[in-house]
Amino acid sequence: MSHEPRVLLGPGPSNIHPRVFQAMISPILGYLDPVFLAAMDETMVRLRYLFQTENEFSVTLPGSGMAAMEAAVCNVVEPGDKVIVGIHGFFGQRMAHIVERHGGTAIRVEVEFGEVVTPDQIRAALNAHPDVKMVGVVHGETSAGIGQPLEEIGKLVREREKLFLVDTVCSLGGADIPVDRFLIDICYSGGQKCIGGPAGISCITLNDRAWKVLEGRKAPPDTWYLDLALIRKYWFSDRVYHHTAPGPMVFALKEALTLIQEEGLQARISRHEKVGSLLHRGLTDLGLELFGNPDHRLSMLTCVMIPDGVEDAPVRGRLLEEYGIEIVGGFGPLKGKAWRIGLMGYSASERNVHYLLAALREIIQA
Repeated sequence: MSHEPRVLLGPGPSNIHPRVFQAMISPILGYLDPVFLAAMDETMVRLRYLFQTENEFSVTLPGSGMAAMEAAVCNVVEPGDKVIVGIHGFFGQRMAHIVERHGGTAIRVEVEFGEVVTPDQIRAALNAHPDVKMVGVVHGETSAGIGQPLEEIGKLVREREKLFLVDTVCSLGGADIPVDRFLIDICYSGGQKCIGGPAGISCITLNDRAWKVLEGRKAPPDTWYLDLALIRKYWFSDRVYHHTAPGPMVFALKEALTLIQEEGLQARISRHEKVGSLLHRGLTDLGLELFGNPDHRLSMLTCVMIPDGVEDAPVRGRLLEEYGIEIVGGFGPLKGKAWRIGLMGYSASERNVHYLLAALREIIQA
């Protein structure tokens, strides 16, 4: 059964460039085919550009951004380990839950939806729990449309000689996140948002500090499929079989990364900022209220309050059925009260902003 294409303006997946589609239908190759191994090597080089890092280990993982989140946590956390988790939305809560599922203790530093965690709050948690192993935060909180500042927290965590873990599933490829300069030890993202690839593949980078912690574990991680030490042996010169790599997804992500380099990372970030600002102005002109601290709103994911007298589901239903546009409702305390609008990767265009605003104007003001 075929279906019509959508204008995907939700929190992901986003529309992808025709070249990424074309790469996804490349002929299937074996997981040790020299052409495929060369594609893996090229992908690592392009991921280092995207993460703005010198980290040798910058690879893809089979699975969505949540696979990368789980890998980032479970390869570090051993039973009894403490991890400070800065929470300013749903996905920070999920990170804390994953810490606990792997036997760790999550020290939650939680603020209201729409705000950000401050360095002083992290400092207080570190003072109260000097034996923590890691500090984790979500940069682009998809549930609230808010971006967590990273640089000062990175300095603080490094001073205390802990690991700094950052989730950039929503924002990598659309925001400036220099992994090395921000002193991030472990960083991961998903393919289907600002990177401009398909859902079902993710990426992760670890520095030498993180690898020393992994190598010093008392026991292997409580996962085989996401054991980064085993995955590393496949991606590097040993080429030891670990899993049958999702070839079409790797080729698609490699092409998405190629497009990022051709556009230029800073130009791409500027494009996301420009269309995000255009959307913010347009929604305000429609009389709608943007959610959250205005100093920290994301450009690629906007949370906007549903006006009084307007029902959530019927508006989203009409957008989808009559205009082919997808936006998504709110999470948690914003359920039924807000819409989440994404402008990510190939979907981040002025044309899409104008189309959505025109559609909303016709529906809301009818």
